[in-house]
Amino acid sequence: MFARQDVVSTIRMVREENLDVRTVTLGINLTACADSDPARLTDAVYRLITERAADQVRFCDEISVKYGLPIVNKRIAVSPVSALLEGHSTETAVKVCRALDAAADAVGIDLLGGFSALVHKGMTRGEHTLIEALPQALASTTRICSSFNIGTTRSGINVDAVVMIADRIIETSKATAESGGFGCAKIVVFANMPEDNPFMAGAMLGAGQPECVINVGVSGPGVVKRAVERLLKKNPDSTLDEIAEEIKHTAYRVTRTGELIGREVARMLEIPFGIVDLSLAPTPRVGDSVGEIYQAMGIESIGAPGTTAAVMLLNDAVKKGGAFASSAVGGLSGAFIPVMEDHALSKAVTEGTLTLEKLEAMTAVCSVGLDMILLPGDTSAETIAGLILDEAAIGITNRKTTGVRAIPVPGAARGELIDFGGLFGSGTVTAPVCPSGAETFIRRGGHIPAPIHSLLN
Repeated sequence: MFARQDVVSTIRMVREENLDVRTVTLGINLTACADSDPARLTDAVYRLITERAADQVRFCDEISVKYGLPIVNKRIAVSPVSALLEGHSTETAVKVCRALDAAADAVGIDLLGGFSALVHKGMTRGEHTLIEALPQALASTTRICSSFNIGTTRSGINVDAVVMIADRIIETSKATAESGGFGCAKIVVFANMPEDNPFMAGAMLGAGQPECVINVGVSGPGVVKRAVERLLKKNPDSTLDEIAEEIKHTAYRVTRTGELIGREVARMLEIPFGIVDLSLAPTPRVGDSVGEIYQAMGIESIGAPGTTAAVMLLNDAVKKGGAFASSAVGGLSGAFIPVMEDHALSKAVTEGTLTLEKLEAMTAVCSVGLDMILLPGDTSAETIAGLILDEAAIGITNRKTTGVRAIPVPGAARGELIDFGGLFGSGTVTAPVCPSGAETFIRRGGHIPAPIHSLLN
C-alpha cells in the first residue's frame, strides 16, 4: 500500500491542471434477477440496483470534498443484460432497459452500462433479443449505454453479429432522429472487450468479476500536457525519449491518486475495489484535450505524418507509468481519441488534416478505436459493418482492444457541424474516402477465423 500523504501532496500539485476522477463506476451482477415472469424480472432489476447503489453518489461527494478532487461522474456497470432475456421477448427487453433507466435516475448516477451482449463466438436467443430491441430501448431511455463484443483474438470475428448490430445502429439513428441520432452515441462495438472498463459507453461487469465492485477511471490529459510543456520550456531541445519519461512519471502520480479514491469509495460501500483505469479521456474543454498533448510534442497539424508515432509514444508511456504505480491497473488504460469529445481532434477533422483513414491507423496504437465518429445520414449499414470489421481486425491481430462508436446523423451531409453538448461535445460529419464497394463481402456473413497466433495453449 502507498503512503496517503504522498498522494495528498500530488493532489495539491495537480489541482490547477484539470486533474479529476472521471468516473467512479459501481459494478453490479444482475444474475440473481433472472425470472421467467417479465414483471418480476423488471422489479428485481430495479430493486437490486437501487439497494446496491443507494449510497454511491453521497459517498463519492464526501470523498471529493475530503480530498479536494472532483469526481466528475458516478456510474453503474451491470452484468450483460442479455443473460436475463433467455426466453423473453423484445418487449420485455425494452421494459428491462426502462427499469435500468429508472433505477439510474433514482440513485442519481449519470450513466448505466451493461445493456450488452457477448457474441464473439455466436448468439443465444437472449442475445438476439437484446440486439433486436436496441433501437426502441435506447430511444425510450436517457442514461442507458449498450456494448457488444463481436470478436476476440482467441475466437475470431462473428460477422453475422456485426451485420445485425450495424442494421440496428441505422435503426437507432432513425429512432432518435430528433436528437441527431444521439442514441448511437451510447452504443459501442468491441473486439477484445475488457470486462472491468469503468468508462462509457463500454462499461459492463464481466464474467469472473465480484458480485459488486468499484472500478475507477482517472483522466488527466491537461496534467500530461502541462508536464510536457514545462519540460520543453526548461529544455526546448528535449528528445522524444525524454518526453516519454516525463509522461511516464506524470502517469505514475495520477494513478496513485486514482487508486486512493477508488479504495476509499469501496471501503465506505463495504465492497471490493477492482481496478483503476488510467485512460487519458478528453472532454470538449480547452486544456483537457489529448490532441493538445500531441501538439505540445510538436505535431503542429494533427493527422500529419508522425501522428501515429506520437499516439504510440503517449499510449505506451501512460501504461508504463500506471503499471509501475499500482498492481490494480486495468480497464483500457492509455490514450483515447474520441473525436467529438476532444476539441483539438474535432478541429483537425473540420480542417481536413485528420481523415477517417488516418484515425484508423492511429487506433492500431491507442487504447480504443474509432470513437464518436459522425457519419452522413445516408451511410449504409454495410459501411458501418465494414468499419467495425476493420477495427476488429486491427484489435484481434494485435491482441488489443478496439472499438467503434459511429453515429449516422439523420439528414446530415459530410462537412456539417453537429453539437450534442456537454461531455459528448461537437464535431464535423466525416466519411470514408471510399464508402461503398465491399457490400458483397460483408453480407456473406459467417465467421472470420481467429489468427494463427491465437493458438497459445
